[in-house]
Amino acid sequence: MNLNLGDFVRFVDENIEGYITRIIDKDMIGVTDANDFEIPVLASKVTLVHGEIPDDNTVVSNRQATVVPVEEFKKEGVYLGLITDQHSTAVAHFHLVNETSFQLLAALTTEKSGNYKGEFAAAIAPNSTKKIFSANLGDIQLWPKFNIEILFSTAANVEPPAPLIYKEHIKGKDLSVAKVDITLLKQKGWLIRLDEPEPLIDAEKLKESFFKAR
Repeated sequence: MNLNLGDFVRFVDENIEGYITRIIDKDMIGVTDANDFEIPVLASKVTLVHGEIPDDNTVVSNRQATVVPVEEFKKEGVYLGLITDQHSTAVAHFHLVNETSFQLLAALTTEKSGNYKGEFAAAIAPNSTKKIFSANLGDIQLWPKFNIEILFSTAANVEPPAPLIYKEHIKGKDLSVAKVDITLLKQKGWLIRLDEPEPLIDAEKLKESFFKAR
């Protein structure tokens, strides 16, 4: 049985149920009950209350999105959105947020202590989101490094940008800013812009500052 952070489970041998808030190792999980007490338990000793929900995140869709007229085409707006679970604020969910008119072909690989793991690969339709990863919010110092690779695709007569590559550790300072409304997720959370445009360098001002310094 594939268990994930945020799943609602019931203990097999005891009258206890709650949400998975920690993956301790391949055999042990932490389940937080109605009293906000996290209980370590063998994964084999719990069962999903509502059954397993099919996850299509590992399947790349071949379906073409509706073509947007060129004059209305939005070329920018790719974010990594981080929100807390609606049932347990101890669990954080990472979403790729696509506000563009492109279809995104995205993949996430995590790296920790030299170990790599493919976490997600899927197509993300224009103006939509996909959950790509979950983690315990209190273990931010233990989160792996993210390697996100994104290709842009469209049937419209629009030149796609170069592939986007994001390789970073999410740190506490990234979450030290105030939460914002994430419209597509209908929830407040943190947003990290992935397609941030390169800053423009004014050659004349750079030259002036150099001579002033001298």
